[in-house]
This record gives sequence, structure tokens and C-alpha cells, in this order.
Amino acid sequence: MADIFTVVADSARRDILRILLERAVPSAEIRGPSREVRGELSVSDIVGHLGLSQPTVSKHLKVLREAGLVTVREDGQHRFYRLEYSPLEEIEDWLIPFLSVDFDQAVKDVDLEADAGLKDEQRAFASAIGKAFADASQMSHVVKDATAKKWRRNG
Repeated sequence: MADIFTVVADSARRDILRILLERAVPSAEIRGPSREVRGELSVSDIVGHLGLSQPTVSKHLKVLREAGLVTVREDGQHRFYRLEYSPLEEIEDWLIPFLSVDFDQAVKDVDLEADAGLKDEQRAFASAIGKAFADASQMSHVVKDATAKKWRRNG
């Protein structure tokens, strides 16, 4: 079996997974005379969504099936594919540490690196702008508060 990351590295296979995900519903209701189960798509439906040739889609579906990412149900000569979520847990497990990184610390680290490249006069200028902005911000709050109190007294 191919590595799950290698399988999903191909954009056509990711597109197939996305289409199956969009179609997926937590139900096994039977619909229509073809007995197609909701949440499933036939190869021809997938071909229609992607605009790829049927042999190309079938080749990608085979790779996805071997990786356990899709299951197939046969109904006569038709094949219906459904997304399988459990193999995606390996990708999720790999991603979680990256998604739970302390982004505040990462931003601080980037700021420190950027700050290290500044010359003393540039650092002083940036500090002065920051202080002026903070003072102006505080002043606007004081003015708003005083104006609000004045209106309440006169009202």
C-alpha cells in the first residue's frame, strides 16, 4: 500500500476526495431505481465533475481504494465510490502538532528577528512612532469618555 501522503499528494486524487466529501451524507438511504446510496458517486459522475477521462479517473480511484480512502460498491456493471474517513486520521495526527503551535511565540520570534536587523536610529524612530500612536490612542479614549460624561450630565 502506498504512503497516505503520497496518495493525497496528487491533485486529481484530492479533487476526487473533495467531490466525495461534498456528496457524503451520514445516511444509507436508498434513492432512485439504480439503488445508488446517498453519499456515493459512480465513476461516470466523478468523470463528469472533474472533466478527466474515465481511464484516468479509474486509475486514481484504484490508488485511493488501495490506500483505504474510498470503498466501492458494485451494482451490476456500475461501481459506486464512497469516502472513507479513518485513513485520513494519520494525516490529521501528523498535522495536529503544527496546528497547535504557539502562534504568539512564533510571531514574537519573527518580530525579534526583524528587530535585530534594525539600526539604532531606526529602532529609536520606530519606538517614537509607537509611543506617539499609544499616546494618541489614549487621548482619544479620554476625549470620548469626557464627551460621554458631559452628555449624560446635560441630558
